[in-house]
Amino acid sequence: MSTLFAILFYFATLVFVVGTFYRIGIYTRTPAPLKIPTTPAPMNTGGVVLRMMREVFLFESLFKANLWTWGLGWLFHASLALVLLRHLRYFTDPVWSWVAFIQPFGTYAGITMLAGVAGLWARRIFVERIRYISTPSDHLMLALFMAIAISGLTMSFFVHTDVIAVKGFMLGLMHFDLQALPSSIGLYVHLSLVALLMMIFPISKLLHAPGLFFSPGRNQVDNPREKRHIAAWAKRMESEN
Repeated sequence: MSTLFAILFYFATLVFVVGTFYRIGIYTRTPAPLKIPTTPAPMNTGGVVLRMMREVFLFESLFKANLWTWGLGWLFHASLALVLLRHLRYFTDPVWSWVAFIQPFGTYAGITMLAGVAGLWARRIFVERIRYISTPSDHLMLALFMAIAISGLTMSFFVHTDVIAVKGFMLGLMHFDLQALPSSIGLYVHLSLVALLMMIFPISKLLHAPGLFFSPGRNQVDNPREKRHIAAWAKRMESEN
């Protein structure tokens, strides 16, 4: 099982990294022929940076659109970030002091993450207009996050596993030195779900994470009167002519 999961995580990491950078490459090459910032928009680069930071950390546009969706979405994303930071203890030796400090908070963030996922899933089921536009993949992604959260919380509070051995396995993967993985069905399920999430990330709607930075409605300066906006392909055509 140790060898099997080592191969699985090497493959999942390769798919995640290559696939994500490939999709980001497509985003960078996609032309933005029009000046279309969502107004009211900042009129200088500093304002755009500030706007993007508010969008990334505070979900500003979602806050203005729907408070319930904003609350559930922010709860889920903030909890997920804390859970991921907590898991850095498995990849660092010695463990960084701030990672050790957030361990208790990260444990209970798994509960709030589960609550956020449940709320977002209930919204897709019970809100008619959201249910109408929801696809099977939307439900499957939420089910995957819920399964990851439940399996992780189960190991934290009910069926414990040897976390020292798990850390040894993860550090071994980083140094290409395979170590034994504890024999635990719960751990196998949790790791398999995480690997699955990594592999489908580049082909799923989860790409809104990096895609946000390439949204012309968010990353453009509102200066069409001061400066003419010309797409890269249009500039090449002008230079050729």
